[in-house]
Amino acid sequence: MRRGLDFLHLDLEKLALTFQEVSQDPLPEMEGRDFVARVRAGDRETLEDVVHAYLGQILRAARGAGLSPERAEDVTQATFVTFIEVARRFEGRSHVRTFLFGILYKKIAEARRGERREQQTDSIEDLVESRFALDGSWQRPPRPLDLELQDAEIRDAIDACLDQVSTQQRMAFVLRELEGLTTEEICKILDVTRTNLGVMLYRSRNRLRECLETKGFRE
Repeated sequence: MRRGLDFLHLDLEKLALTFQEVSQDPLPEMEGRDFVARVRAGDRETLEDVVHAYLGQILRAARGAGLSPERAEDVTQATFVTFIEVARRFEGRSHVRTFLFGILYKKIAEARRGERREQQTDSIEDLVESRFALDGSWQRPPRPLDLELQDAEIRDAIDACLDQVSTQQRMAFVLRELEGLTTEEICKILDVTRTNLGVMLYRSRNRLRECLETKGFRE
C-alpha cells in the first residue's frame, strides 16, 4: 500500500507554510456505499481526494495540539500513511473525517508520550464553580477567542497554556474550538462519552482561562 504515496510529501511541503489555510474548493462526495467501497478497495483517486480534502485541517489540528511545525508535519504524514494502509477497515459507520481524526489523535498521543509528564488536573475542580455556565461555556471569557486567535501574541500564550493540560483535553479543545467538530464526532475520535467530553472541555477551558489571566490577558 505504500506505493504511490509521493504526492503526500509534495502537499506537506506546500502546506507547511500555510497550515491555517483550508481549501475552499468543493469537496467530492465522501459518503455512501460507493465511496466506502472505493476506499476499502484502495482506489487511488478516492484516497487522493480524501488526502487533499483534509490535509490542511489535519495539519492545522496537529499544530494546534502543540506539536512543533516539523513534528506536526511528520504526524500528519503518518496519519495519512496509516489511513491508506488501513483503508480496507473503513466501514463508513462514521464520516471519513472522523476516521482520520481518530488516527491523528493516536499519532499525537504517541508523539507527546514520554516528552513530558501529563499535567495533573484534579485541582481544577476547586477553581471554577462560578466561572462557567452549566453547559461548560465561559461566562466571562478573558478575550473574544474568535478575534484573539488571529493575534500572534495571544495565540502563543494560548499554545503555552494548553501545554498544561493532558493530550486528550487539549485535543478535545482543539477539535471543538478550532476545528468546530460536533460532539458526536469528538466522542468517537477520543473514544469518550458525552459526559466525559463535557468534563474535559470544562477543565481545559478553565485551565486556559486561569493561565491566560496569570499572563495578563484579562477582561
